[in-house]
Amino acid sequence: MRLAAAMKRQPLAWRYRLLLALLAGLAAAAASHGRWLGAVDEAIFDHYVARWSYPADPSLLIVAIDEASLQQIGPWPWSRSVHARLLDRLTRAGSKRVLLDLPLSEPDRHPGADAALAAAIARNGQVVLPVLAVPARDGRLAEERLPIALMTANAAALGHAEVHVDADGVARGIFLQAGIGSAHWPALGLALADLPERAQGLPAAEVHAGADKWVRDGYVRLRYTGPPGSVPQVAYVDVLEGRIAPASLHNRRVLVGSTAAGLAPQLLAPTRRHAPMSGIEYHASVASMLLQSRTLRGMPPMWQHALGAMLVMLCVAGLCGGRAATILAISVGLPLPLLLSWSLLRGANLWWAPCATLGTALLATAIWAAWRIASWRRRADRDPLSGLVSRPRFEQALQQETCIGSGECRSLALVRVELDHASGHDDRPGPQAGDALQVAVARLIAAHARRPRDTAGHLGGGFAMILPETPPSGACQVVEDLIADVRRLPWAADTGNARPTLSIGVYCRVPGPGVPADAFLHGAEVALRQARANGGDGYVLEAG
Repeated sequence: MRLAAAMKRQPLAWRYRLLLALLAGLAAAAASHGRWLGAVDEAIFDHYVARWSYPADPSLLIVAIDEASLQQIGPWPWSRSVHARLLDRLTRAGSKRVLLDLPLSEPDRHPGADAALAAAIARNGQVVLPVLAVPARDGRLAEERLPIALMTANAAALGHAEVHVDADGVARGIFLQAGIGSAHWPALGLALADLPERAQGLPAAEVHAGADKWVRDGYVRLRYTGPPGSVPQVAYVDVLEGRIAPASLHNRRVLVGSTAAGLAPQLLAPTRRHAPMSGIEYHASVASMLLQSRTLRGMPPMWQHALGAMLVMLCVAGLCGGRAATILAISVGLPLPLLLSWSLLRGANLWWAPCATLGTALLATAIWAAWRIASWRRRADRDPLSGLVSRPRFEQALQQETCIGSGECRSLALVRVELDHASGHDDRPGPQAGDALQVAVARLIAAHARRPRDTAGHLGGGFAMILPETPPSGACQVVEDLIADVRRLPWAADTGNARPTLSIGVYCRVPGPGVPADAFLHGAEVALRQARANGGDGYVLEAG
């Protein structure tokens, strides 16, 4: 029972638990702020949204410049008069809004083609045209490339055509506003949706100093409708030749752009890595997301860091607590960041990156586990009541010292100690009074085994000391000092019990090849029995 009570793990004091929790929380906040595990966070995000599809907004339709259209109409680029004919088809069918994601910043080489397309744009009245960003290079400033003035004048709206790609090549989001010097152009998908920014809760464009820089603002994560092909498509040539019924084009938001491989860049999306997506499908997903209010927003950085720090602090506080709190911290605290991140994303369209929190909690758990294992190992080497080394560890030390003493021809002393009338002291008033006396004697023995190689151990009902490089005179001096200190221990004279005293046996000699470690234990036991036979409160020395 006493052993079980001594072995029971006690939780750390609350002040130490609070300090460790605060340190762990600060580490989690630093990891979150520095995005130390950003790549893993993005991998988790990709996994969460990989198959999280939804039906595209029914008003969207892609008119694809595909391989079949290139084969029938001819090699690219086509005359803009061809695009004018297509646009007139859409106008007559009653299309709601048209995005022409085409290169229109340079004049057409065919005479009259630009005027024809500009007139078609004016007749439609709901055409969105792209603004291209040209980065600074070779000493030239960054610039915006708008469609030629003839077409810009007739367009209903302009939008930036930038596709935001992360460092790993995956397009996970979009800046809803961008431009040179200030973020004044809406994204093409936003311009096509034709929604009031404030009504959708979109951030207002932020003006930045510096008229030579491409500035982005209003970043949101993109929730794709699904893998490539999720937004309905028809071939450009089929619309141009009238093979698509006007009813299929009526009141639709039409996106005209290339899907042919090699004609336009292909993008990697989280939905399906092995199936690249065209830029026009990217813009269609942006429009669908905005039209259906499915925008995925990142948690504000301050809340991101604070939430992670709080979860880590709770986990560490549980680890440093009692057994139930530790089990709760490991079974609930570790999976919680992933579960919370998934729940916020699916339930509130809010992305909270979990890896800084999870990584810090795992590191704290690993450190805690290593500390617990080391503590268990230390406890296995120590007697739980007295704090002295256990018998297996004591015998190991004795074996080691006999080998060293044999090689150096130096004297080794082994001391066996027992408390006289130990059973009588167990009857003293107070809880576990006998245990208290045993602990007090053990502390005195440990205090007299003060040199680095001295070893004090608890052997069954008694104690023992190994005193390397100690001659008989030195061993006697240590023993006499110990007996004197024990005699000075406080005791209650009115209990009828004798003052605490010791019986000690000392065996001292130079180890040799024919003298095993057990010989020292046996010699000290013989001397101890002789000391008890002499009436106790003394010692007997056996020297070889």
